[in-house]
Amino acid sequence: MPVQAADIPGTDEVVMSSNVEHVTNVPKPAAIAATINTDIAFQGNYAYVGNYGGFSIYDIKNPKKAKAVSSVVCPGSQMDLSVYGDLLFASVDSSRNDDSCASTGQAASVKESWEGIRIFDVSDKTNPKYIKSVETSCGSHTHTLVPDKKRNNVYLYISSYSPSASFPDCQPPHDKISIVKVPLKNPTSASVVATPVVFPDGGNETQPGLLVPTSGCHDITVYQEKGIAAGACMGDGVLFDIRNPEKPKVTARTTDPNFAFWHSATFNNEGTKVVFTDELGGGGAATCNEAIGPNRGADAIYDIVKGKLVFKSYFKIPRYQADTENCVAHNGSLIPVKGRDIMVQAWYQGGASFWDFTDSAHPKEIGYFERGPAAEGSGGFWSAYYYNGYVYASDFNRGFDVIKINDRRTDSASKVRVDRLNTQTQGSYPEHGHGHGHGH
Repeated sequence: MPVQAADIPGTDEVVMSSNVEHVTNVPKPAAIAATINTDIAFQGNYAYVGNYGGFSIYDIKNPKKAKAVSSVVCPGSQMDLSVYGDLLFASVDSSRNDDSCASTGQAASVKESWEGIRIFDVSDKTNPKYIKSVETSCGSHTHTLVPDKKRNNVYLYISSYSPSASFPDCQPPHDKISIVKVPLKNPTSASVVATPVVFPDGGNETQPGLLVPTSGCHDITVYQEKGIAAGACMGDGVLFDIRNPEKPKVTARTTDPNFAFWHSATFNNEGTKVVFTDELGGGGAATCNEAIGPNRGADAIYDIVKGKLVFKSYFKIPRYQADTENCVAHNGSLIPVKGRDIMVQAWYQGGASFWDFTDSAHPKEIGYFERGPAAEGSGGFWSAYYYNGYVYASDFNRGFDVIKINDRRTDSASKVRVDRLNTQTQGSYPEHGHGHGHGH
């Protein structure tokens, strides 16, 4: 049934389904309280939360008492993060006057401007150290960490887009990704080793209703054990063969007339499905209302059949949001339930949704957590990820939330443990017990 206006919660009022509990909320540390929270990466007992002003490290050993242990002021959108060993990688997709943490905004039309990847040593959680920057073409909107099989290096697949003839370091048509190689024994020697072109023919540029024509990828999810990756590439959805991590090859492509902006991707544990998200309105619009309907600003579930992407259905949260609430499909992760495909996902002001797509053609929501319209006018959850029994979510304004689902359909997941989670670096979940990362 459509929601009535009376059903929309009050300003910042927390509501949730009966099987979901709000464990705690940790406000943003003062140093970066004025800028919005973004993505999250996990390792051991720590969560790393990106923010347009830098990043924070949270101790989550006891999730009920999660607390910030440090904040680094180092501005530059979007600060998409991944972590590996003592290294933290951060994406900068806003043109800066230099690569330092003291940098200020400077037009990309100035040749000396910088954007790309920053690398931090986080061996001391209370005092991270900035050790290296790598400039990349058109910056780094997001990046995906790809460990090599021998564990001597990690690769970063850098997604960026929106070239311009007036940008010396971001020339059209772009249509590529940058691959940064980071030698683990000498991370300060990190450099760009390849710039494979994903769309030699230009990709999807003419479909009506596109947010922007394809000129690269927005985000890539790799499933290294299976040698595959899924690219959410603006106007296109893409599969890659990544068995040689320095030479990813496009193996399938698809478009969708209802998609405005292919934003992110999640494989199921078997690697036989991909959930793609559509960021209709770019994350700033109210798209979870009756006017937009169920098939736009949604997830699209594809089965991978003989190497091709076969569309099965859309999924969208069933709770209409107010016309003031920016709401759209955003970042989520799998919940490791054997024999089922279940994930948790952020929807900006739509909150966090728990949903089951085991039957690709008939997905359904099984739980949710959300706040009423944000006092600031825009806000909500950027990311909501499952890690070792709990869900952690980064709210633009409200900080860091810890949530738990108590449901017989997902309870078995709490037995599965991993020691690292970069959600765009998927690995198969162990059947039970402790997992040693497996590329997580």
